Amino acid sequence: MFRIIFGAMLLFSSLRFIMKGWVETQYIEPKFFFGFLGFEWVKPLQGNLMYIPFILMAIAALFIMLGFFYRISTFVFFACFTYVELLDKSNYLNHYYFLSLMSFLMMLVPAHRDFSIDAKLFPHIRRKETAAWHINILKFQLAVVYIFAGIAKINSDWLFEAQPLRTWLQAHHNLPYVGGILKAEVTAYFFSWMGCIYDLFIVFFLMSKRTRPFAYLAVIFFHIVTWLLFPIGVFPWVMIFSTTIFFGVKFHQQLLNGLKRLFKWTENIPETIKNIPTPKPFVKYGIILYIAIQILVPLRFVAYPGDLFWNEEGFRFSWRVMLMHKEGHATFYVTDRETGRTIEVNNTDYLTVRQEDQMMTQPDMILQFAKMLQEEFDGKTFSNKEQSITLRNPAVHAEVYVSLNGRKSQLFIDKKHDLTALSYNLKHRDWIEPFEK
Repeated sequence: MFRIIFGAMLLFSSLRFIMKGWVETQYIEPKFFFGFLGFEWVKPLQGNLMYIPFILMAIAALFIMLGFFYRISTFVFFACFTYVELLDKSNYLNHYYFLSLMSFLMMLVPAHRDFSIDAKLFPHIRRKETAAWHINILKFQLAVVYIFAGIAKINSDWLFEAQPLRTWLQAHHNLPYVGGILKAEVTAYFFSWMGCIYDLFIVFFLMSKRTRPFAYLAVIFFHIVTWLLFPIGVFPWVMIFSTTIFFGVKFHQQLLNGLKRLFKWTENIPETIKNIPTPKPFVKYGIILYIAIQILVPLRFVAYPGDLFWNEEGFRFSWRVMLMHKEGHATFYVTDRETGRTIEVNNTDYLTVRQEDQMMTQPDMILQFAKMLQEEFDGKTFSNKEQSITLRNPAVHAEVYVSLNGRKSQLFIDKKHDLTALSYNLKHRDWIEPFEK
């Protein structure tokens, strides 16, 4: 059942991306892409060829839903989806990362042994039972998302300032009937505290048979409200449908039997398996390694000094959902090292609106953009009535101001730093100005 639900979600998401024109705006129009550290070699296909991975994703998602060449289909979807997500970190979203992880796990899970075209074509794969870890690893991944999202909300801005919800809810003050309630300060505090409690404990209520129905109603209510109020795409629906994995076997078997009756599905499947094979050692160690990575990666921020939301060191891949509102203004200067002549850069000549908006508050992207500008201007000749200058290995400086969670804008990166002399790595970025609360 999870295979069918998950495949349907992937199919909808893939087709939606194409129909909304986002392939064009996010992967064809941009002149420059902000690659992830270590994956800068991942490059987009030329022009309309970028539609190919999205079409392959849609086909693979349909095949996953139908259980048709399931193993190959899950691999194709995972490979194409992860490839697309690695192209440009300005498009990073938590639920994209979640879908990439889940599609990877679905490659490992034999979810095609019943009610699938594969089961019709290859009767020997038919099963009525499966190893517990096949289901538990999916539950674990969902638990990681919720619990770490809850832990991340335990911070002073979220709990004691109701930020950034206080800022975002103000935008809905004109809504009929509820506008006055949403703009009230107490509403922002209520949503902040309830959101934290929900994320921290919802998994435990979903795991209990006694509280599961009420918990799932809370899941539906919570995610529909966030979907109505905030522009977070399909993430609420992904979580609403994915959390059905916590329901027991009887619930899913009833759904499956209903589908079989609807499609007049008949097949001879053994009721039990006498000996479900235990995972081989390399599988066990692989599961342990995966679990360790999923726990440690969101915690890596503790290795960095300073304010996490300001520096964003260890921020991505840590399930920090809707936790901050940052606005920035960045001015870049390209300077000839010999003459000191300086050219002010128009960011929109090289970046899309979305890329510029993301870049101006994220230090690693600022550094990447500066290095791109150095390559772009190196060897260029600029002339006026008096003389012409050819830039050779120019310096790039930036003056960046950022506002965090409604605070006054403050200096983020000082113009004194030559960004081309700085290394792009995982070390602490001491060239970022300290955050003043």
